[in-house]
Amino acid sequence: MLKMFLKISFLAFPCILFAQNQSLQTFFEKSDYLETPRYSETIDFCKKLTQASSMVHYSNFGISPQGRELPLVIVDQHKNFSPESVAKSGNVVMMIQAGIHAGEPDGKDAGLMLIRDIITKKEMQNLLDHVTILFIPIFNVDGHERFGPYNRINQDGPKEMGWRTTATNLNLNRDYGKADAPEMKAWIKLFNNWSPDFLADCHTTDGAHYQYIITYSSEIFGNMEKDMTDWTRDVYLKTITENLEKKKIPNFPYIEFRDWSDPSSGMEAFVSPCMLSQGYAALRNRPGLLIETHMLKDYRTRVLGTYQTLLETLLLLNKEFATLRRLNKNADAYIGSKEFRDKELPLDFETLKDSTLVEFKGFEYERVKSELTGGDWIKYSKIPKTYSIAYFDKLKGISFTKLPEAYILPPEWSEVIQRLDIHGIKYFTLGKSATLTINSYKFRDVKLRESSFEGRQLLRKLNFDEITEQRTYPSGSVVIEMNQATAKLIAYLFEPASSDAFVNWGFFNAIFEQKEYSESYVMEVMAREMLAKDENLRIAFEKKKAEDKDFANNSYAILNWFYSKTPYWDNHLNMYPVGKILDSKILDNLK
Repeated sequence: MLKMFLKISFLAFPCILFAQNQSLQTFFEKSDYLETPRYSETIDFCKKLTQASSMVHYSNFGISPQGRELPLVIVDQHKNFSPESVAKSGNVVMMIQAGIHAGEPDGKDAGLMLIRDIITKKEMQNLLDHVTILFIPIFNVDGHERFGPYNRINQDGPKEMGWRTTATNLNLNRDYGKADAPEMKAWIKLFNNWSPDFLADCHTTDGAHYQYIITYSSEIFGNMEKDMTDWTRDVYLKTITENLEKKKIPNFPYIEFRDWSDPSSGMEAFVSPCMLSQGYAALRNRPGLLIETHMLKDYRTRVLGTYQTLLETLLLLNKEFATLRRLNKNADAYIGSKEFRDKELPLDFETLKDSTLVEFKGFEYERVKSELTGGDWIKYSKIPKTYSIAYFDKLKGISFTKLPEAYILPPEWSEVIQRLDIHGIKYFTLGKSATLTINSYKFRDVKLRESSFEGRQLLRKLNFDEITEQRTYPSGSVVIEMNQATAKLIAYLFEPASSDAFVNWGFFNAIFEQKEYSESYVMEVMAREMLAKDENLRIAFEKKKAEDKDFANNSYAILNWFYSKTPYWDNHLNMYPVGKILDSKILDNLK
């Protein structure tokens, strides 16, 4: 029955595969829709497209660690191939990226066919009337060439595919905020130069089994400006999903069950963090679409589903181009405004307990106890079934910050300053040292993760108190004003309540390391003298021993505790070097 369902789904697609210009057939089509091309074959086809039409321009936006070009195909009806000329034309820019996870190449083959059809079929060239396309067929080019049939255990085709991560084992779709990978640095530079109006990121999902060909996600739950959120939800998503259904392409919001693979547990929405593509785009004041084809559908069905989703997006953007340009321009202005800074910014969100019942098109399944592992085993049948499940799609902010007029950072934190340059965040540099009143944070109870994540030692636990004090910042310190369109991104990178903050990614781990210590023969004497002079200290010591048995049984920890109460203690330990300038007069005096 499953095979019949997939066959019917494929036959329902418009016939895009049969009246092609034979010389521009893609590798995917020639392989009977079973295979995806290697890197060199992909680049060769991109160059073929440029030879076939003056509307197509091939270039690259960087070089990978293994020396491969990061390919970029620009498609414009009037041969405008620079950000400046496209901006003058009034077009919106749609960035389509594929292969950020190179084992999920659906978007690559869909995009190559779509561009081919636009330039060879007159009836499709109106898709370029008000839209310029930036197409990245393969983002993770080095991972793409770790090619083989066994790279995606949960996935039905293609016959061979690339690997999820880069040559240095980094997942690019966890790197947008920290920007460690050379490929990501190049991508952000491209984003800064073009400031695309809409981002489509093409993936294949893991997870549960269901009937949908396409699942999708857009940032409509709290991290985009309201008018842009409303348009994305009420105009873009509403139109796209309805039109896909008319084309017999089942689609549904991105599926995140509360219990990983069990539909009966209900489904919940989320706000994407800055490390993910759609989360980063939202913090750059741009709407986007995460396309997740279903891994258990055959490759042909998945590629054609992606093709139709991109096609419907182009159709809508051509109708809505003026509105989208206005929304993006207004969002940039608002995020950089005093009005925005006067409001509290949510940095973290939680899903509320309120839910609505939705129809979910899944397959019959049973949950059994595995005699092999002792864990739960979800066993799917091939029988389609529609379930009524709870969808928890209401979110609220749970951690907020009052934005400053500016952040200030000492010059020694050069790795962080480099990230400002990468993200296109503007700042000025102090020509001489300055003593000023700032707000900042003092950290406590800091715990690092036991293992690294994406090449960094993240924080597992971080508590902090906001403080106000006078600090002297040396010449060369950078002052990051918040009157810029990247203000929301800046806050997410510097506020420790944000999971995407540099401090949580381990950029400041050295501030949590004690560097000076006391000898026991000194502190044993001093501790006794301190207890004799200070009754409150004695009470605090006895309380800590009573509440913390590990402490009470650790002579070194006890003496270090007394050391921390002396004037010899390092008053920079656990102090955040980033300052927040709240007073605009202080900021003005620094300029």
